[in-house]
Amino acid sequence: MRKLFQNGLLALFLAAGWLAACSRSEQEPELAFEQAWVRAMPAGMKMTAAFGQLINSGEQAIEITGFSSPSFDDVSLHRTEQVEGMSKMRPVSRLSIAARDRVELAPGGFHLMLMMPTTVIEPGTRIVVNLKSTSGQTFSFSIPVERR
Repeated sequence: MRKLFQNGLLALFLAAGWLAACSRSEQEPELAFEQAWVRAMPAGMKMTAAFGQLINSGEQAIEITGFSSPSFDDVSLHRTEQVEGMSKMRPVSRLSIAARDRVELAPGGFHLMLMMPTTVIEPGTRIVVNLKSTSGQTFSFSIPVERR
């Protein structure tokens, strides 16, 4: 009986170790959206933007190709560029974030365009934004609306 218990315990420890090793190697990428904020919309406006730092703390690059929000009919990634002395916004279809790296979303650079609101967007409320990766993973963030 004692031998059976010891063998069973050994098998349990081996199985637990194997499961832990598998979960670490197949761990889902981790993405954070720190210092995130949505610009409050002036009355009558039909678009705003979201800013912050997207941080990939995982061991693999993350490529974001989908953008959505239940509070807006259209969400897309844009980048402001200087072209012949003029500031122009250009849509960006995908955003790659290297492993253990970050991408800044800020006025005058990358930002999420939030267009055609489906609800009242005012300071003090929070907006959910979803980012979908090429691997099929969806990252959801609740972002405060602020007047800045």
